Amino acid sequence: MVQGGKKSKEYVIIGKGIGFALKDTGVIDADDPRIEKLFRLEDREEWSQYQILLEDIDPKVMRITDEIISDIAREFPGKLNDKIYLALPSHIQFTIFRLRSGMDIVNPFLEETRMTFPKEFEIAYKAAEKISAGFEVQIPEDEVGFLTYHVYSAVSNVPVGQLVKASNIVSDLMDMIRSERKISFEQGSMNHVRLMVHLRFSIERILQGSLIDNPFVKHIKKEYKDEYKLAQRMGKIMQGKLSVDVPEEEICFLAMHLHRLFQTIEKNK
Repeated sequence: MVQGGKKSKEYVIIGKGIGFALKDTGVIDADDPRIEKLFRLEDREEWSQYQILLEDIDPKVMRITDEIISDIAREFPGKLNDKIYLALPSHIQFTIFRLRSGMDIVNPFLEETRMTFPKEFEIAYKAAEKISAGFEVQIPEDEVGFLTYHVYSAVSNVPVGQLVKASNIVSDLMDMIRSERKISFEQGSMNHVRLMVHLRFSIERILQGSLIDNPFVKHIKKEYKDEYKLAQRMGKIMQGKLSVDVPEEEICFLAMHLHRLFQTIEKNK
């Protein structure tokens, strides 16, 4: 961690050999060719946590992390969320510790993650191969799902913790639909995937305040009354777990998807 700029702000600098033989009060030129990444976090408490993490992270983990982040940047041009440079190596190091300690890694949201974020999952799978080769550990597919969260978080600026919370909510809502309508749909089927993806991105829009117009609100409330009532109850669950209001437009979109789902299931009986 260094200080610099007119307002003496604190930064993290990443680069091979950048800290070698440098004393606590040493100076690094801004145009030093060894500087590969330079970024800063705004939150003081966050800085303290990451400073401790950086001191404990294996340099080999940092090298592999840099390769993985380069892969992400190639597939998703544009600025990545700076927190990936610290959150990902911390996650990788802990994963290696767990695997070497014989601890199981179980991901209840693996299939949902694979289907919702296919491109990110593919990058995470290649990242797992790099980690396996570098540390001679077998990375289970469940862990690929967790790595996918970090990839998506880096390109979308959605915190990993928020992604996990959304997955839990999606799972609860899917169970509610099955229970209330006494239906079942095959894992990975088109019906299953469509509804799951809609729920996932509906939650994300609600959290980010990125609302979309629904010109069919009146029609949906009139024509799909049962589905609308179920969607309202689901909306209350989302509102309680997310602590934000769920717009009527999202409720009606959900009712529309529920109607499509129930119609398709009925036809296939």
